[in-house]
Amino acid sequence: MADVVATVIITVSSALLFGYWFRYTCLLILTAKTAQDYACEVAEANNLCFPKVQSKLRERAVANLDRLRDCLDRDYILVIYLWGHTTPSYAEGVLEKLMLAIDYRMLGAWYRVSCRVFPNAARHALEEMSLVVAHFANAMGERVANTSAA
Repeated sequence: MADVVATVIITVSSALLFGYWFRYTCLLILTAKTAQDYACEVAEANNLCFPKVQSKLRERAVANLDRLRDCLDRDYILVIYLWGHTTPSYAEGVLEKLMLAIDYRMLGAWYRVSCRVFPNAARHALEEMSLVVAHFANAMGERVANTSAA
């Protein structure tokens, strides 16, 4: 019986520590700054609305968060599509991309769960989702800039 309890405690602790590590790593990736930020240029060139979503979320006067989520989902799909159709110019972090893609999906699920009951948590999820889209847009801009410079 003690072995079962110890196994459950170790398994649950390991899962919690993994979750903490995953979230912390994603936040570190999103807060890292690059030498030049291409996100706004990519947003303008591809008619992305994540900068507008970010500014509306900062205003705190947004009545329809679902509309903002739909805009972010559209931007995410477009940026991932563009990312996949640009030529990589250097070895890129596939693990980083995968982690942020999983994080985006988890944040989307958290938004759907919390939007009616916890609007502040839903707003925070949308803010982080917009950071993920901005990160991918910036990485795509770097990729294009490095390709054209070579």
